[in-house]
Order: sequence, then structure tokens, then C-alpha cells
Amino acid sequence: MKKKLLLTALGLVLTASLAHAQLGATTGTTTVSVAVAAEAALTAITGTSTLTSVGTNFSKYTGTTSLTYFIRTTPTSGSGTITLEVTTDFAPTGGPSVGSPPTAGDALTYNCTVSSPGTACTGPLTASKSAWTSVGTFGADNHSTFAGNSASVAWSLTNDPLYKVGTYTATVTFTISAS
Repeated sequence: MKKKLLLTALGLVLTASLAHAQLGATTGTTTVSVAVAAEAALTAITGTSTLTSVGTNFSKYTGTTSLTYFIRTTPTSGSGTITLEVTTDFAPTGGPSVGSPPTAGDALTYNCTVSSPGTACTGPLTASKSAWTSVGTFGADNHSTFAGNSASVAWSLTNDPLYKVGTYTATVTFTISAS
């Protein structure tokens, strides 16, 4: 009985030591890879840009839309753009119109500011309901700050005496791209 108890105790010791044995290596390596792509985004676009007329009779309506942009272009051949288009004309009818102004020459025009590294449009430009127009451009290896960079559009709208009294709204859509 003593031998059997000793063999059982020896078997338990061997089994316990095998349970803690390491299988394989104690260190390892991996390669971490990331593909950094060109990127572009817009944020903080002014929700409503109210145009007001100040000064002499029928002086132009003016106002500003501010936005923040984020961009990264490729090092050698990269480029980018910020553009805008009037996607919904002024409504209701009877007031200003980008697509069909009541008087030839009535226009919604704008000038741009784009902080570095962007280049602002050379204005004034006329906003269009049928084509995207420039706000700013970017060249190769351009990148914004982590918090984004600022840009703005300073609007000017003809104050035509034919406009009926009322409040008119239009929707302007901005886009940004980078390659």
C-alpha cells in the first residue's frame, strides 16, 4: 500500500508539472501596416446665412457663410477643390431667382476666403443653379490642421425693386474633394 501511495503521489507531481509547461515561443512579432489615403471633409457650415441690405436705397444684400475644411492630398500629383451650387432656387416666387431672375443682370455673386494651404477663388463669381462653381483649390501635398482650416463665402445679391416684399430662401450645397 505504501508503494501504491508513493506512485500515486509521484504521478500527481508529474501531472502538475506538465500542466504548467509552455508550448511554443515566449515572444512574437507582427507587422502593422496602414494605407494613408487622400481625404477631404467639410464641417461647421453656417446653418442660415442671412443677407441684409444696409446703406442707400436698393443697395445689394450681403452676408457670409463660414465653414471648416479638412484636406490631405497626395504628395506629387494631388489636388482638391471646394465648390458650391445653388441646389434649390429662392422660394417662394416673386423674389430673387438664380435660375430665372426677374431682371437681366440680377445675380447672386460671391467672393471667397480660404486659409492656407488652400487658394481662394478669384471673385466675384456668379453662383449657378446648373453648375458647380469654385470656392477654393488645393495642390499636391496640401494638408489642413488636425482641427481643420477656415473658409468663407461673402455673398452679394442684387436688390431689384421688382422683388415682392417677403422672405425668400435658397439652398446652396458645398462639396469638397481630394486626390
